[in-house]
Amino acid sequence: SNYPFVLAPGMGLNAYFAYTVVLGMGYSWQQALAAVFVEGIIFILLSLTNVREAIFNAIPMNLKHAVSVGIGLFIAFIGLQNAKIVVNNDSTLVSVFSFKSSVSGGTFNTEGITVLLALIGLLITAILLVKSVKGNILWGILITWGLGIICQLTGLYKPDPAAGWFSLLPDFSNGISIPSMAPTFMKMDFSIVFTLDFVVIMFAFLFVDMFDTLGTLIGVASKADMLDKEGKLPNIKGALLSDAVGTTVGAMCGTSTVTTFVESASGVAEGGRTGLTSLIAAILFGLSLLLSPIFLAIPSFATAPALIIVGFLMLTSVTKIDFNDMTEAIPAFIAIIAMPFLYSISEGISMGVISYVIINVVTGKAKEKKISVLMYVLAVLFILKYIFILYKYQIHIYKKKSPAEASFYFYNLLSLFTFMMYNYESVSSFSDQ
Repeated sequence: SNYPFVLAPGMGLNAYFAYTVVLGMGYSWQQALAAVFVEGIIFILLSLTNVREAIFNAIPMNLKHAVSVGIGLFIAFIGLQNAKIVVNNDSTLVSVFSFKSSVSGGTFNTEGITVLLALIGLLITAILLVKSVKGNILWGILITWGLGIICQLTGLYKPDPAAGWFSLLPDFSNGISIPSMAPTFMKMDFSIVFTLDFVVIMFAFLFVDMFDTLGTLIGVASKADMLDKEGKLPNIKGALLSDAVGTTVGAMCGTSTVTTFVESASGVAEGGRTGLTSLIAAILFGLSLLLSPIFLAIPSFATAPALIIVGFLMLTSVTKIDFNDMTEAIPAFIAIIAMPFLYSISEGISMGVISYVIINVVTGKAKEKKISVLMYVLAVLFILKYIFILYKYQIHIYKKKSPAEASFYFYNLLSLFTFMMYNYESVSSFSDQ
């Protein structure tokens, strides 16, 4: 596809894999891997049949710009969390880090100093960006890490592994070696593949992965000005197929769903526009296996400023949104705020699509804008998804069906949706007539 998009296991899907499927539902990690593998196979089929490409092209241009902005805020929020500049607060959900409490609580030399270094690193990266220094984001990470090492050597930062604060100096005491893949390679367990629970788990992976990937492609491509006048991404099939193959191979190797991740925006921010960016990232990931002590020593407070700056760069796409048309601006706004506040790219897309369709239909603007049939299908699917989530444990009370049967009905709805997308051109032609 020759695009600067990088693949890696998705963090949100990691959490669903570990905490919901394995710990919550009680399935083994081998069975969860089987669900990821099947999802990958379905993804390959959807990519080859232009289903995912049709979804990408159906989303209006203003919503695509909104997705880019929302991802920017999402990335920035993750950076603020990683740096612990933003911390949990039981009363207000989040609040700013308290240096006063850190000093009085005796944690300044472990936690407090790292927050201060993150703030300094943010300013350094911003100055390098303003000065147009080549590789400003990478330099910002290295300089912030270097300042942290100086703080450790002078005693300002004191490692406390028990509390999660590790040394900033690379540890080569165990030598250099490549970890074995034997414990996880081809360990998939297909014993539950014909159960309804397996179908639900697999489709949950499929849904989140599909729209997280599409959201990332939209956001990063929009920021890089890769979209054409119609808002389409040329040769998108190759990018989508790569993502699908990555998911399948990743499951075979023993990892959760592989997806196009939002940090690809950092490469675009540095000027990456071709597949060479992805190739270099792959080579560096390979080298990290040998140089893992170095990469493991780089702390989150050093990389957090980079995420915040990349978030700022993606936020600039907000100027491309048409705020003069409220039927475009309001759904865009909803999509933007949903991503960081709901902590999910796919939820932002869901909210944006639903609000876009409903607002335009109710206000009589749908025919004027020629909203595609697929947008209506997506809106209905998203609404059904939320209904299913709300009532998946209660629906048997109202319908006198078991939760397993309710899951089966939802699976049928998804199957119908897949059929409609597969026959998208026929449905569109029928609608026009």
